[in-house]
Amino acid sequence: MDIGIIGSGAAGLTAAVYARRAGLDAAVFERGIYGGQIAITNEVENYPAVERITGAELAMQLYQQAKALGAEIVQTEITSIEKKASGFLLTCGSGSYEAKTVIFAGGAKRRALGCPGEEEFSGRGVSYCATCDGAFFKGKPVAVIGGGNTALEDALYLSKLCDAVHVIHRRDTFRGEKRLLDSVVSRPNVMLRTNRVVREIIGNDQVTGLFLRKTEEAGEEFLPISGVFVAIGYEPDNGILSGLAATDAAGYILAGEDCLTSCPGLFAAGDCRAKPLRQIVTAAADGAVAAFQAGQYLTQLPTSF
Repeated sequence: MDIGIIGSGAAGLTAAVYARRAGLDAAVFERGIYGGQIAITNEVENYPAVERITGAELAMQLYQQAKALGAEIVQTEITSIEKKASGFLLTCGSGSYEAKTVIFAGGAKRRALGCPGEEEFSGRGVSYCATCDGAFFKGKPVAVIGGGNTALEDALYLSKLCDAVHVIHRRDTFRGEKRLLDSVVSRPNVMLRTNRVVREIIGNDQVTGLFLRKTEEAGEEFLPISGVFVAIGYEPDNGILSGLAATDAAGYILAGEDCLTSCPGLFAAGDCRAKPLRQIVTAAADGAVAAFQAGQYLTQLPTSF
């Protein structure tokens, strides 16, 4: 194939659309659900020309557009990428694929708290996806950990389902957009608990509460809740590229606006790339650029390549 695209979020699916429109043979490899972070986003209100749409709907439209143009969507996890003279060898559990170029659009994953009890109760009250798991806590008290847009969006979504939503943030100001914060503050069942960090998550078979440590004064407090939604940011999920492409200190792939990495023929698009802003619109832009640049790269290869 001409282009192997790893990841089916906004970056990967947009890359597939642009690759197919350019007449290139492209396949998208996805280990989970197509759409990436979009698919688990409750509402999208900042995508140009689309006033409001659910994340699932936007993911479906991107997927259908790529499929209609002839992109192959392969449901598998690529476990290794190897640079070869003829391009790249992509290995998965069921075999391998050869691609002349690769666009890596693996995105990022939610960062863990790292406190006692988090791993023990993961899936038993600790969640990293409010839209995936919120319904399990209908009518119950929950906590959202974080101070950015994701935490505020999670709190808004959960406020429609849960008896009480406690937003726990380590600072006294929030990083999220003012519009989101205003909406959160207006919800009577949402309580902001600032200058606090989670010291420990406790429970029996399920989560029953949190111990919170105060950051501005001595002391701690116990908060009885049934669910914990962790939303403290993201970290790169680029381990598969270890030794193949250069990254920054945080592990994000170093690639310029042309999306080209330090490895010729390997492009990075979307949230996996070192960049100042990670949004659906910037991921889609990366996907378009990466597909165009991959096409340019292919024209420079020897005809016998």
